[in-house]
Amino acid sequence: MAAEEELDDEQREAVEHLLFRLADDEFVAAERYTEWQVRAPTLESDLALSNIAQDELGHARLWYDLLGRFDYDEPSLLYERDADAFRHSTLTELPFEEGDWADAVVRTYLYDVAEDLRLDALAESSYAPIADRVGKIQGEEEFHMEHAENWLERLAADDDGRRRLQEAVDRLFPYALTLFEPTDPDVESRIVAEGYRTESLEEMGETWLSTVVPKLEGYGLDVPIAADGEITRDELPGEVGRDGSHTEHWPPLHDEFTSTYHELGRQEATKLMEDPA
Repeated sequence: MAAEEELDDEQREAVEHLLFRLADDEFVAAERYTEWQVRAPTLESDLALSNIAQDELGHARLWYDLLGRFDYDEPSLLYERDADAFRHSTLTELPFEEGDWADAVVRTYLYDVAEDLRLDALAESSYAPIADRVGKIQGEEEFHMEHAENWLERLAADDDGRRRLQEAVDRLFPYALTLFEPTDPDVESRIVAEGYRTESLEEMGETWLSTVVPKLEGYGLDVPIAADGEITRDELPGEVGRDGSHTEHWPPLHDEFTSTYHELGRQEATKLMEDPA
């Protein structure tokens, strides 16, 4: 398995693109999940989503830590990076519909099925530091999936719940498809060719559809793509995130998590713990 000092320029670029999409997804998802604290419908679900946010932030840190091996530091990765340089899926940056728990449930489900697939595809990564982190993350993601599936079933049990789920699917599904978009097609082909991820985005997207579509349809929900379909440009929203295009909701969120750093005139991020191994 390759280590960073053994990578040539093109290999390094491929690993960096892979790590940025992983880390940015998790970090931005965590930022949004925190908005549900003390607002979820039950104390149990409030605590659960708070734990999920904390988990996702921890996963982001694991991936950002690997980028530190390529001469990045925390300020350059987060607080001093331009908003249009982030490569997360636009699903993660969308604000929640105010007070709509179905939005949180559908979003978590769509994201975590994709997360499960990509972790499986990273488990035997030829870049050893990635493969070494997968097991820890997978253990925590099992809880996320269980939480989302339990709430899907619970909300789908009555007409009002199904209506709210359908509205969330209609709103979020196109953005969930951006999870499988490349940051750069040429670099993406290298990620797979070098074995840094063992499945292509297209393959993972097809598997994702074959999983989420039957599940949602089983609850009486309409989904815009067939289970055996393919993700095409026609189904995607105008902003996909991976290519630097973002929705109008991203700049305010970016400003929110960088503002204190800049207002205090920081030049480095304060560390409360050692970097993960």
